[in-house]
Amino acid sequence: MSTPDEAELCYPHLGNSSCRRIMRSHSVSVLIHIILSSISVLTLTLNLLVIITISHFKKLHTPTNFLLLSLAVSDFSVGFLWIFQILLLDGCWVLSAGWCVFNAVVIGIVTSASIGTVVLISVDRYVAVCDPMHYSTKVTPNRTKAGIVLCWLCSGIFYTAVLKDNIEHPGRFNSCAGDCTVYFPFIGGIVNLFLDFIFPVTIIVVLYVRVFVVAVSQAQAMRSHVRVVTFQVSQKVNRSELKAARVLGVVVVVFLICLTPFFIAAFSTGFSDISLTSFAFVFCLVLFNSLLNPVIYVFLYPWFRKSVKCILSLQILKSGSSEANIL
Repeated sequence: MSTPDEAELCYPHLGNSSCRRIMRSHSVSVLIHIILSSISVLTLTLNLLVIITISHFKKLHTPTNFLLLSLAVSDFSVGFLWIFQILLLDGCWVLSAGWCVFNAVVIGIVTSASIGTVVLISVDRYVAVCDPMHYSTKVTPNRTKAGIVLCWLCSGIFYTAVLKDNIEHPGRFNSCAGDCTVYFPFIGGIVNLFLDFIFPVTIIVVLYVRVFVVAVSQAQAMRSHVRVVTFQVSQKVNRSELKAARVLGVVVVVFLICLTPFFIAAFSTGFSDISLTSFAFVFCLVLFNSLLNPVIYVFLYPWFRKSVKCILSLQILKSGSSEANIL
């Protein structure tokens, strides 16, 4: 029969060397498990629909949608990482130290790749809205794919190098049994702060401010009834591009809202020992963003709603369905 003090320990048989468990009532614990499990399933399902949609329908094989595909792949990966957050609900890490490091490395890579992709999305919208005449020559499918591969490759190399000590010595930096702490070198943390937050956010804000200025000037031109044949053509093109910019602008804003608390929390600790058990809330906020992205597409992208109907009704299994025009 365990005593109350032992019940509060992750590993009662280890005594004082064990971490303390977060005590909750059974009903609250069950409710939280249901909520987080539902988020995980929804994140996997919705992002899988995005991946299938953009991969299957050839009409959607555009540079912008390739960027959305990259974002969906990283968000889909995050859906699996929710499993680890569920395991951390009571503040105890029950898996091996190796899995703790694996979780941290994968979170770092997919988050960094997502940030890089969001920057590329901002660049894509900037060129499409501010320089539409040269968009097709400046932003090509091959260049977009190269940018996406570079984002993922650089993210993998950076986090593998920065977390090298953790990979070689898993569990070395845990303060107690049941903890999941990752050591982040101070220099690596500062570099990460600039590469994954300050620098990308600056680029995103500057580019979207420019897009906003162009959008306002075009709206004023439309209200003043300035009608020239050539202007009408470019205006028609820009109107569709501006609509896409608004949708992706929502994605960018939500992304920054979900990401900022993590960097504030990490910066407050000096990027030294980042405990996944202590930072569970801000990690969940970062991961929750992966569910919000496809939800935004559902409400703001008509082609996504059409494609979901095609997938759920199994029409995509029909011959020639990839050639369908769902735009």
